[in-house]
Amino acid sequence: MDPKRAQKGDLLLAIDNGTQSLRALIFDAQGQLLAKSTSTLEPYVSPEPGWAEQDAEYYWQKLCETCQALLKAHPDLRPRLRGVALSCQRATVINLDRDGNPLRPAIVWLDRRVADDLPPLGAWAPLIALSGKSRALRDAQMKARSNWIRQHQPEIWAKTHKYLSLSGFHNFRLTGQYRDAVSSQVGYLPFQFPKRAWASAKSWEWPAYGLRREMLPDLVEAGAPIGEITAKAAAATGLPQGLPVIAAGSDKACEVLGSNSLDPATGSISYGTTATFNAVTPKFAQQSPSRPAYPAAMPGAFNLEFMVERGFWMVSWFKNEFAHHELHRAESENISPYALLNDLLRSVPPGSMGLVLQPYWTSSSAESDQNAKGAIIGFGEVHTRAHFYRAMIEGIVYALHVGQMRLEKITGSAMQRIRISGGGSQSDEIMQISADVFGKPCERLHTFETAGLGAAINVAVGTGLYSSHASAADAMVHVSQRFEPNPHNHHIYTQLHGRVYAKMYSRLAPLYHEIKRIIRYPAD
Repeated sequence: MDPKRAQKGDLLLAIDNGTQSLRALIFDAQGQLLAKSTSTLEPYVSPEPGWAEQDAEYYWQKLCETCQALLKAHPDLRPRLRGVALSCQRATVINLDRDGNPLRPAIVWLDRRVADDLPPLGAWAPLIALSGKSRALRDAQMKARSNWIRQHQPEIWAKTHKYLSLSGFHNFRLTGQYRDAVSSQVGYLPFQFPKRAWASAKSWEWPAYGLRREMLPDLVEAGAPIGEITAKAAAATGLPQGLPVIAAGSDKACEVLGSNSLDPATGSISYGTTATFNAVTPKFAQQSPSRPAYPAAMPGAFNLEFMVERGFWMVSWFKNEFAHHELHRAESENISPYALLNDLLRSVPPGSMGLVLQPYWTSSSAESDQNAKGAIIGFGEVHTRAHFYRAMIEGIVYALHVGQMRLEKITGSAMQRIRISGGGSQSDEIMQISADVFGKPCERLHTFETAGLGAAINVAVGTGLYSSHASAADAMVHVSQRFEPNPHNHHIYTQLHGRVYAKMYSRLAPLYHEIKRIIRYPAD
């Protein structure tokens, strides 16, 4: 802690708008979570197969309700707030008219629609062809929400005054300013990742995505001010008028900061709706042309990320589809169904008696193959749904282990420890499976709300409580438990991963493509 800066009574508000919930969290200057309010979100609606949309006003309404509930329950904490910062789901976009009103539902990051009438690149086309990047660019253009809206809803696009991320929308509603955090810019946008800035005025990226600079917000570095809570926002949220709003970053960027995984020797895993493995690097790098390092939620750093898109969404999927007994028992005994799912994990030995699962439950897989699907092999008469559940958890960790090895090659640094956050980190069984698969100590932090904590760290820096993100993270992030790998279990997992899991994708990929040709799912 910076003793000259931090005051005992200073409190920091973080608003974390994830995919499945929205949380308002109050932390003290030592990173302790003092108060919390949560609203469950309907992640999206699907008017058409593959679509994922949500009413933008729904997000704002939930933010207002959640903040009101928090401050109503803890009125004594309200006067002590120093500032607020947002941590939001990435790549969810909203079109606003000139009055700041949404023109259509937000397109959520899980959406699968693509455009096929792509904007021309003009004089840039032959240069891009010579660079060999035409195919990658065409893929990005097809996935850009801006191009789909321009093609299929031209009347909406013609009225679009601002094209914002969800965080940019919330920042506007809170402050009246069209500003957003640098590290919230993830998606198909004319954003220069190495420079942490919008592309230059003459860049090919503007025509590629059909956007103009004035349609996008001004960018603010993490820890710098976005604006202040307006009178209108104060009335809607219950927050104090004039409270500083500080730039933070996307949920994943904030999770890395909130776990204090700020050096290449410390890996950061998030077991959330999307499971990710991140490594911080001081220099821009990328795994491939389509996988750049994203700006960290602090200046001068980048996050290399490996993603399993459905990740721990699969736990919810399993619970809803196969855990009716646990759901009924949890309701009757007033306990969490996830505690009962942990019992399933304990009932099955490491390796799940030979069941091995590949967790590509979405067409956007870790292999960048739009046709990839989930798979599980090794069934025998001994297997039960408990074996399936453990194999599912092991499969997610296997996939992230692939990411760990790839990121270590890029950074040139072997990881010594892995810090794990997100809802999955609350399970001792999942933490131990992780340590056993990786063969490295896995650390649970004092709070699993690391996205909120990362946002709060930015408030602490932006309001002068700490002089740097590093000093704030050192003071506010604490390891609560360390899980050491079991050598016997690690040996089993190393063999299954190297001799079975690592070979599954290459063997099954041709079959995935045949399934796509026959069934046409997922649709193009």
